[in-house]
Amino acid sequence: MKKDRLQISNPDKLLFPEAGITKLEYVKKLYELSDYILKYTRNRNLTTIHYPDGTGEKFYYQKNIPSHAPDFVSHKMIGDIDYIILDSVETLLWLGNMAALEFHIPFNPIDKPNHPDALVFDLDPSEGQSFSQVTEAAMIIYNTLKELGITCYCKTSGATGFQIAIPLGGELDYDTARKVNEFFGHYFAQKYPGIFTVERKVKERGKKLYFDYLQMWKGKTIICPYSPRATGSANVSAPVLWEEVEKGIVPEDFTLGNIVQRLKKMGDLYEPVYTSGLDGGLKHLINRYLYMKIQDKP
Repeated sequence: MKKDRLQISNPDKLLFPEAGITKLEYVKKLYELSDYILKYTRNRNLTTIHYPDGTGEKFYYQKNIPSHAPDFVSHKMIGDIDYIILDSVETLLWLGNMAALEFHIPFNPIDKPNHPDALVFDLDPSEGQSFSQVTEAAMIIYNTLKELGITCYCKTSGATGFQIAIPLGGELDYDTARKVNEFFGHYFAQKYPGIFTVERKVKERGKKLYFDYLQMWKGKTIICPYSPRATGSANVSAPVLWEEVEKGIVPEDFTLGNIVQRLKKMGDLYEPVYTSGLDGGLKHLINRYLYMKIQDKP
């Protein structure tokens, strides 16, 4: 396989049958999104989820680079896994040709293995919850953080929830970030017991939003900004404005069919998460109050 030419196998195969998106059309969409996806994957080990026969069919996870990978695919041993490093358009399109429909990345870059880029609140609805309830919870978090002088950014997971991020600038290690995340999780669960829960057992959550403070950790991953999701409507994990969240949105509003036009109009709303440095409001909170609290936790 030449670096400058990719042969698309089975170009007419429907990878998103409900949305009518073929493999060739999917690869074209990845090319249009490449500048945005690569921005977040270049210095990170990658986990992909492949659907060779399209959404709704059998799938598999991939971390190790396969033996048939072309020479242009970057890779790096991390622990006992030889990870693909998604750092080029060619690699992105090659993965698309292999029906990689989701791109998941760790919370930290490779060169800072113990320092996440952002504090991430992963909001997962429990069974039976509507997305409007997820929106209500997200707005509570946003307004609380705003009162504390903390700036946060939001994106849809592309599936069922929201992910809220506070820039850290790589200044907090995972241990500290986990404690801060846990503090907020318990705070919201205690102040709004009818809305939030930190209960890990699914059957005991009821119809409350799970504040998953455990997800943000070394070795764990999150869906990459602008990554597609293997949904019927070909959703994309899309950064959104808080004004949009307040007005009411659903994950299906942001798809492979419209995300490129949105980016042309609004640009990359998520970029400040990785470029702003440690949020001043969060730093102030840690220095003045929160640091003592998290140190007291067993």
